[in-house]
Amino acid sequence: MWVHPAVNAANAGAQATAGVPAFNVRTFGATGDGKTLDTDAINKAIDAAVAAGGGTVYFPAGTYACYSVHLKSNLALYLDHGATLLAADPPREGAPGGYDAPEPNPWDEYQDFGHSHWHNSLIWGENLENISILGPGRIFGEGLSIGWGRKDPLPGEPPLPRPSAELTNAPANGVPIGPFGYPNARDTLLAGVGNKAIALKNCRNVILRDFTIFHGGHFAILATGVDNFTLDNLKIDTNRDGIDIDCCKNVRVSNCTVNSPADDGICPKSSYALGYARATENVTIMNCQVSGYEEGSLLDGTYRRKARDPFGGGPTGRIKFGTEANGGFKNITIANCVFDYCRGIALEEVDGGSLEDVSINNITMRDIVNAPIFIRLGARLRGPDNPSVGVVRRINISNLIAYNVAPDHGILISGIPDHPIEDVSLSNIDILYQGGGTTKQADRNVPEDENDYPEPSRFGTMPSWGMFVRHVKGLEVSNVELGVMKPDLRPAFVLDDVKRAEFRFLKVPRYQNISAFVLNHIEDFAVHQSYPVPDVRLDQIEKTSF
Repeated sequence: MWVHPAVNAANAGAQATAGVPAFNVRTFGATGDGKTLDTDAINKAIDAAVAAGGGTVYFPAGTYACYSVHLKSNLALYLDHGATLLAADPPREGAPGGYDAPEPNPWDEYQDFGHSHWHNSLIWGENLENISILGPGRIFGEGLSIGWGRKDPLPGEPPLPRPSAELTNAPANGVPIGPFGYPNARDTLLAGVGNKAIALKNCRNVILRDFTIFHGGHFAILATGVDNFTLDNLKIDTNRDGIDIDCCKNVRVSNCTVNSPADDGICPKSSYALGYARATENVTIMNCQVSGYEEGSLLDGTYRRKARDPFGGGPTGRIKFGTEANGGFKNITIANCVFDYCRGIALEEVDGGSLEDVSINNITMRDIVNAPIFIRLGARLRGPDNPSVGVVRRINISNLIAYNVAPDHGILISGIPDHPIEDVSLSNIDILYQGGGTTKQADRNVPEDENDYPEPSRFGTMPSWGMFVRHVKGLEVSNVELGVMKPDLRPAFVLDDVKRAEFRFLKVPRYQNISAFVLNHIEDFAVHQSYPVPDVRLDQIEKTSF
């Protein structure tokens, strides 16, 4: 019979529970009073568990203030009800102590500082196997930084000023700026400052389950090169990224709720932080919710919608692939997920990798502040040895419903000249936009910006309200209904440099004889069985509208 780790927890040393040793941090000197630093006691408990061959380090109710906790192989941390692991405030600048120093990384010019280091975290592990963080308790990153300043203010406290352009482009703590603008003074931190709640590098057989993270710093969870990775039933309410899955293989994210108003919620990436291009592959993200409510209001149940966003542009909080994308993304499924008051799905490949074989199904969205679907192939190419432009291909998005979507972008799918996105299928989609677009907006030329950071806002307001497609080869759109809350004087669809596009079973409104489709440089196009759009078949045409 399984026995709770708390049984006889006062006994010194290990306590057997179902044959698995449990090591109570209080036995090793932790106070749990929220003021005394319990770092040494926690790490001693971990060392004792490892010396015994592995086991569970147990946190009973209490608040355990600490700096860096060092995970080891064959180890679980268990946070019981009422237990909080508290990120302590960093020491004053120039004083000793604090979080572990960021380890050297010769590849840090190819991604920002936060992605490039792991040791400067509340909990970190490297080159480990068979590790877990479990239990219904909480991780509170009160003393962590989001990337500028020694710690980030809590909700309700005055925000830190956003760094100026001069500071962003200045040498970072004396380190010269690399060719891609990193490291920079915006997010480079000195030793003693922590910027992640949990950071894992080159680990395997990892389970994170049932706990809560509040105010998690630059990353609530950063996992780089982690294989056989399970994240289940987590609640994250944080001030920048929620879950970053970077260069990982065989990942299961399920039943997680992530609120991240100022950055991305669940974010597969494939950076160059390991020193080579490694794909993120074989990933499922299922039964999750992402949102951009004001930080803290997910956990207190108020769901406030006046989010503080240090980057501007309204709440973020989405599921996004990229931007770091050197290794690419392969064989990924997203299903049964809810988006509320945030940005839409973003699939971005701009650093030379391959984004391919992605299936997204059963998605609901409400109050979306940018493109509900954004697919971008670009040429930022932030990597060594002048990487070639990557590929985006074989993307299937189906059974998506979105309500009250901002009018600026519509569905936005854009490759770059001579590098089309290939084989995209959109089916069973129902989107209701706010509408209100103008004929002036319809005449706008959209810049390519192929070397720019990939974000819908960088393109500006689109000349179409429903869908903008450019540099694409192979597009199937079926059983799609697009509507607006108030009349929009832009065409519903603009296609530019598109080959093999087929539309069927569309429903779109028409206003003041505005064309439903505007086509430029098109080959092999068809639309049929759609209302009120007439059936059309075109082999090749430079420009037309209907």
